[in-house]
Amino acid sequence: MASIERIWFEYDKQNDILYINFGYDLEEADESILTENDIVVRIKEGRIVGLTVFNFSQRVGGL
Repeated sequence: MASIERIWFEYDKQNDILYINFGYDLEEADESILTENDIVVRIKEGRIVGLTVFNFSQRVGGL
């Protein structure tokens, strides 16, 4: 299980995408699920290894 210290964020302003990763390295996911809210949940070995949030600035009131 990843600790809170291993979470890192990256924001792509040009494409308005927030990446949230749980671990130091980008892990290859076994499965990716697109939610109805345009968030991709990346899963490896039954645990969430990352989230991709599309249209992020709209969710937080603009950046």
